[in-house]
Amino acid sequence: MSTAVRDSSTMLRRNLLHARRYPSLTLNLLLTPVMLLLLFVYIFGGTLSAGIGGGGPDRSAYIAYIVPGLLLMTIGSTVIGTAVSVANDMTEGIIARFRTMAIHRGSVLVGHVAGSVIQAILSVILVGAVAVAIGFRSTDATPLEWLAALGLLVLFATALTWIAVGMGLVSPNAEAASNNAMPLILLPLLSSAFVPVDTMPGWFQPIAEYQPFTPAIETLRGLLLGTGIGHNGWLAVAWCVGLAVLGYFWSTSKFNARND
Repeated sequence: MSTAVRDSSTMLRRNLLHARRYPSLTLNLLLTPVMLLLLFVYIFGGTLSAGIGGGGPDRSAYIAYIVPGLLLMTIGSTVIGTAVSVANDMTEGIIARFRTMAIHRGSVLVGHVAGSVIQAILSVILVGAVAVAIGFRSTDATPLEWLAALGLLVLFATALTWIAVGMGLVSPNAEAASNNAMPLILLPLLSSAFVPVDTMPGWFQPIAEYQPFTPAIETLRGLLLGTGIGHNGWLAVAWCVGLAVLGYFWSTSKFNARND
């Protein structure tokens, strides 16, 4: 256990150093949710807020509505970099060098996951700061709800990261890994991130409702705005745990198969 913890910490430092030395990938992925935030607030916000609220345009209310979805979309964007990084490791020969060293095999994946979760939360903080700068406020949330929101973000980031690691392992190169992980950005666009599910066409509502992002968005929205979350809380946790377990076993089996 001590060897696994020590080697995992070493791999975590390695991945954080890579992110610091080559920030362009993370910054490019981070620009997507920031640009969408500004686009939907300042270009579409007036029209969409009037349609959602049934009254006049109210950009401040629409900012409060879309920020939770964009925070989770930020996580989806960030972990694409993890898929690319894992694919690079598997194709550039570093794993072969690790096999000649006395290191814990699982520490390579744990380092990627821990580093990605840290980067994802830092990215969420940055996007959240932009949201606050343009008018987002969370005055009705209690400290306990803020803590629960942070826990949900970390859990969601962990789940998506394990899925992204698996995508990186099954990809032949970094470009393929980036393409394979694109659904992690596209799924939020098909959820309740920008408009309520009940305003969508009837045939499309099940697609938007029965996917991991919608219950997580509704839960985070309720926690940040101090409103009810209903059954979405346990659904979000169940999705996160299920995806994390699936991603873990998928990733470890693929990693072991490629290194036996």
